[in-house]
Parts: sequence; C-alpha cells; structure tokens
Amino acid sequence: MKSLKIIDIFKSGNMVIPLYLLKNYKKFKLNMEQFVFLMYLYNLGDKFIFNINKFSCDLGIDVNVALEYVDALTEKGFIRVDVIKNDKGLMEEVILLDDFYDKLSFIAVDEAVNKETDESDIFDIIEKEFGRTLSPIEYEIIKAWLENNIDKTLIKEAIKEAVMNGVSNLRYIDKILYEWGKLGIKTVEDVEKNRKKRTESKEQVQDIDMDIVDWNWFDEDE
Repeated sequence: MKSLKIIDIFKSGNMVIPLYLLKNYKKFKLNMEQFVFLMYLYNLGDKFIFNINKFSCDLGIDVNVALEYVDALTEKGFIRVDVIKNDKGLMEEVILLDDFYDKLSFIAVDEAVNKETDESDIFDIIEKEFGRTLSPIEYEIIKAWLENNIDKTLIKEAIKEAVMNGVSNLRYIDKILYEWGKLGIKTVEDVEKNRKKRTESKEQVQDIDMDIVDWNWFDEDE
C-alpha cells in the first residue's frame, strides 16, 4: 500500500479490524486505502475531535492525502463532520461515525433477509413438490440441513432426484444427502461427476456381459 503505512499500523497494535468488517468491506465500495483510513477512525470512537494533523501523523501520510480520505468518506456517507459545543461551551469540529453504523445495520439486515428468503425457498420448493404442508418433524429435518451448512443447491438437487424417482418422502431426501456426504459430494458439480462415473461403470459392465453372450461355447475346446 503506497499511501498508508498499514504494516506499521498493525505492528503498533493500535488498530483492530473486526472479522465481520473484513468479510464485508467490499460491500462498502471503498478502495483499500479508504477502508483502512475508515478503520483507523473507527478505532478512535463514535465521536472525536477532527484533528487532521493527528490523523496524518498516526498514519504516516501527507495532510492533503488525509483530507482526501475524509472528503471521500464524507461524500460516500460513512462519516459526518459537524461543529458542536463542548463541555466548556466552546465550538469544536468533530467527526461522527453514526452514518457508518447505519450502513453496517443495513448490511446485517440485508444478510438476514436474504438468509431467511433462501431458507424459506427450500421449504416452499419441498411443499410444492410434495403437494402438501410439511409436518413439524419435517421442518426440523430441513432446518438441520441448513444448520449443518449443506449447500442449498445440493438440497435442491436431492429434491429433484427424489421427484425423478417418484418418491415424495423427506426421509428419502435425507438419505440421499447422507449418502452424498459419505461420498464427499458437496456441490451439484460433484453430483454430476458421480453420476457420470456411475454411468461409465455401468457401460463397462454391459460391455463385459455382451462379451460373455457372444462367446462361442462350441469352439471352446479348439
């Protein structure tokens, strides 16, 4: 990183970046320098004095570069610069991170909604294929699949295989997922590879059978 001496910052132990933020920082649509600067501000607290010289000194960057980061984060709605009256009645310029926390809450809510939608999608698909409402026990079985992080596309593939075999039984689908798990099958691509392998094996067996059928038994002694 050219602008921020990020290695020195981490070595000093003065910056902590929660794992959740690292996983989701791309959703902020910030470049790495802007993200590191935002994390630096995050470590200063919810509200603090706007001291551009301190920011510049702490991060080992030029004052103008620090100002560019402040402007960028303000423009993108992550921070807000405000003037408030302090305890002594004097006006001072501060940086507020309320907008940043609002963005975090939106991301968290969005993830929760998407997760709920994905899970309800599985329930809806099974009920539609079975043509009936699922029982409480069946709900628990499906919930267990999701809690065990079985890929949703793999669950849908197991449902499809059960339907193709004319079986509308959740235990049957559970058995399919169990057998796939024993075979190390974790994705739809793995399922396709396994099917192809089984087909090739079946064809080899058929070829051997044909050799036996075509054998001229009357010429065996010759």
